[in-house]
Amino acid sequence: MKYISTRGKAPALNFEDVLLTGLASDGGLYVPETLPTFSAAEIGAMAAMDYPSLAQKIITPFVDGCIPDSDLAAIIADTYAEFRHSAVAPLVQLDHNQWVLELFHGPTLAFKDFALQLLGRLLDYVLERRQQKVVIMGATSGDTGSAAIEGCKRCSNIDIFILHPHQRVSEVQRRQMTTVVGDNIHNLAIEGNFDDCQAMVKASFANRAFLPEDRGLVAVNSINWARIMAQIVYYFYAAVALGAPARKTAFSVPTGNFGDIFAGYLAHNMGLPVERLVIATNRNDVLHRVLTTSSMRRQPLQHTLSPSMDITVSSNFERLLFDLYDRDGAAIADLLARFDEGEIAFSETAMARARSLFSSACVDDEQTCAQIAATWENCEYLLDPHSAIGVRAAMTAGIAADIPVVTLATAHPAKFPDAVKGAGLNEEVGLPLHLRDLFERPERCSVLPNDLAAVQSFMASNIRA
Repeated sequence: MKYISTRGKAPALNFEDVLLTGLASDGGLYVPETLPTFSAAEIGAMAAMDYPSLAQKIITPFVDGCIPDSDLAAIIADTYAEFRHSAVAPLVQLDHNQWVLELFHGPTLAFKDFALQLLGRLLDYVLERRQQKVVIMGATSGDTGSAAIEGCKRCSNIDIFILHPHQRVSEVQRRQMTTVVGDNIHNLAIEGNFDDCQAMVKASFANRAFLPEDRGLVAVNSINWARIMAQIVYYFYAAVALGAPARKTAFSVPTGNFGDIFAGYLAHNMGLPVERLVIATNRNDVLHRVLTTSSMRRQPLQHTLSPSMDITVSSNFERLLFDLYDRDGAAIADLLARFDEGEIAFSETAMARARSLFSSACVDDEQTCAQIAATWENCEYLLDPHSAIGVRAAMTAGIAADIPVVTLATAHPAKFPDAVKGAGLNEEVGLPLHLRDLFERPERCSVLPNDLAAVQSFMASNIRA
């Protein structure tokens, strides 16, 4: 399988090269040239598979011989052995047709463990085989950073630098990053917001002159194709458990950067019978505005009770646009160049295609807290604020009563105690056993100005020989 850029000018790469590349050389994002598809009979047979076996089935065509099947199976088995629930991604019923898919049983209590535990092991495997060293640079609005550090900390061939907005992530999120010990791990608190952090990462990939000549730069944000690939699996896992292929399933996805819900779009295109994908946003509602107004423009970032979604530029939306515009890389490059200058309007043909599968909702903090309280009152199930946004959006999407609606529960509520208190609940939300001493562990973090040169200078000075 080959991977091509959404902007049409970068060379096509195989899986291994895409894994180590991140952004394409033309500034685009890599996507598969073609998608594997599964027949109804093949999807039906997935019901007998446990999560690692299903992951092997879904992921193998994307890897396409770059890693031998036996080695890939061992990597996948090792990845999901780290999860604390034997089902890996258990489904919990909230109402007769409302479900949550619990994606927070990994080491850092967030859905990003599904991809980043796998990504770290894939990188370890490939770099060791190549006898190569790389630098990882990533931006996080909360959960990506801790999942990336946890997934990559064991790899001696990696120096990892994670940027987060100073004092703009929850205390649990921050400590999950800053308490991990390792000479190769660097947490950078940037005196700005997430979009500033993400812009620095993109600028660094565009100009890597600050790096030693023998070091590549690897992305761990969802611009890295391997992240998206790993997330496709749990859509199949949930839908099959609820009756696919004989029965369609709808999914509501709390999303800021569009990576997680794009994986659902790919699952649909691979043959999974998906009725609808609901884009659930907080007040930073760029994706909701795109779907309802057919236009996109920047607005000031607002800080919310769901900080992992406090994003005003959704990087992975470019991957969907590529399909909506008939995979015309020049058209995508032109659109995004105009977005850099201001507002862009999308064609009605493209937006009609999007609306045939996607709908959206914007949920503010007050509604988020109300949903946490209502769900607790109805069934004594405690949602984190991101998952609450997903549940609220699912309830307002107008999906038929005979279609099961699965909300992706993207984080453990213990990571966001302020939201639980804001819901008026007196429940004490304890951290799982492996994190009970989190607040006693020493932290390591460097606070840096919102300045690209300062960040790149720090990185250059801290890359190990």
